[in-house]
Amino acid sequence: MPTGTRAWIAGARVRTLPAAVVPVLVGTAAARGVDGPLIAWRAVAAGMVALALQVATNYANDYSDGIRGTDDPSGRVGPVRLVGWGIKDPGAVKRAAVLCFAVAGLAGLALTIAVGWELLVVGAASIAAGWFYTGGSRPYGYLGLGEVFVFVFFGVVATVGSTYVQVEEITALSLLVSVPVGLLATALLVTNNLRDIPGDTVAGKQTLAVRLGDARTRTVFVAMLALAFLLVVPVAVARPAAAVALVAVALAVRPIRLVRSGAAGRDLIAVLGATGKVQLAFGVLLAIGLAASA
Repeated sequence: MPTGTRAWIAGARVRTLPAAVVPVLVGTAAARGVDGPLIAWRAVAAGMVALALQVATNYANDYSDGIRGTDDPSGRVGPVRLVGWGIKDPGAVKRAAVLCFAVAGLAGLALTIAVGWELLVVGAASIAAGWFYTGGSRPYGYLGLGEVFVFVFFGVVATVGSTYVQVEEITALSLLVSVPVGLLATALLVTNNLRDIPGDTVAGKQTLAVRLGDARTRTVFVAMLALAFLLVVPVAVARPAAAVALVAVALAVRPIRLVRSGAAGRDLIAVLGATGKVQLAFGVLLAIGLAASA
């Protein structure tokens, strides 16, 4: 098991970080050409908010699941669990989550001062959603609503918000591109929850995967990836060069094949990594295409 700094890095779940980077890249690119030049520091601040929220949510999830006993190492595979596996003290993990939420809040405050008070409301909702995913007395992640959170906050809110801090308006294009971004981010969570169906079932954690069952969860995963790429077509109508994102289809073949072939347990860790690569490649290419066509 990792120790020291390596444990904290592992607990941050680096493979999930594309879910934070991609919406900022895509949302910022969607703002190009709308109303003057892009404002670099706002894009950097939006990226800090997204990354800090992602890491904070990962630590908060680790803490809350750990103190509930959901992350019993005897029934779990996958990423390191700092609390559940006894690697770090629960209080330390909780403080790490709070610190990361604070970093997100400070970066968000700078954007709020520059753009408007409405960002304060969005930021507060994002922090609350990150904590109560598995925290509190009735965590919504235990009710099968985790995918909704990821789609809304790491898809729509993060993408549209990244455009908004540049042009100070919600654009149709930012809303459109937020959907495939959200679908790919949600596919990462679906992979995690598919892998954890046995353990979550025993622990009473009613994720969407537990509710749907193994076979239907695999269908949902494939459908999410397929729909994300199909939505590139209407985006390309507005900005033709965005079609370059379809190149990332080549990377989607492997995770789809593994999921459809019945990969389970530790084999799904490879699917998680491959899906993260799909999301990152898709996002970078889409951002390049959006910017090039502006």
